[in-house]
Amino acid sequence: MEVINGNKVQLKPVEQEDLPVLWNLIYGEEEPEFKKWDAPYFPLKRVEYETYVERMSGDIEKGLDSQRLIVVGGEIIGSVTYYWEHEPSNWMELGIIIYLPKYWNGGYGTESIKLWTTHLFRSFPNLPRLGYTTWSGNKRMIQVGLKLGMQEEARIRKARFYNGERYDSVKLGVLREEWEEMYGE
Repeated sequence: MEVINGNKVQLKPVEQEDLPVLWNLIYGEEEPEFKKWDAPYFPLKRVEYETYVERMSGDIEKGLDSQRLIVVGGEIIGSVTYYWEHEPSNWMELGIIIYLPKYWNGGYGTESIKLWTTHLFRSFPNLPRLGYTTWSGNKRMIQVGLKLGMQEEARIRKARFYNGERYDSVKLGVLREEWEEMYGE
C-alpha cells in the first residue's frame, strides 16, 4: 500500500511498529480530549493492549486498507478510515480522528480528508459518492466538509444526546463528478 503525501501530512499504512503508539493515543488516557468531539455519545470502550495488538496484527496481515495513519513530521497524530455503509450499492463513508489537540485547527484534518477522498475515488472507480457523519456539536468537522465542497445531505434533528443536551446528526457528502470538477481528479 502506498504512502499518500500532502503538504502538511502524510497518510501511511498501519504497520506493526505503529501499534504501541496508536494504542496509547486511543486508550492511554482515561478520558482523552479527542473523545469529546468524536461521537462522545458513544462511550470509548477500553481494549487491553494485548487484545488490541492481536486484533490489529491480524488486520495488518490481511492487508488492512481501510485505515491510514495521519503523520506530521514523523509523529502519528490521527487516522483516516473508510467503511461500507452498503457495499452492494457502493455506499462508502469515511472517518477521521486527530488524537492530539495541538494539531486541531491547523488544516491537518482538512488536508487529510482531501487526500483520503481523492485516494478513495481513485481506488474504487465505481464509487458514485463519499460521505461522512458527524454531530452538530462538532462544528469543525462540519466546516471541514463544507470547505472542501461537500454538501450537507441530511440532518437528523435531536438524534444525539450528550452532556444533558440534544444535538443533530449531520451527514455530509460529495459526488464523484463534483469532486473531479473541484479538484481535477
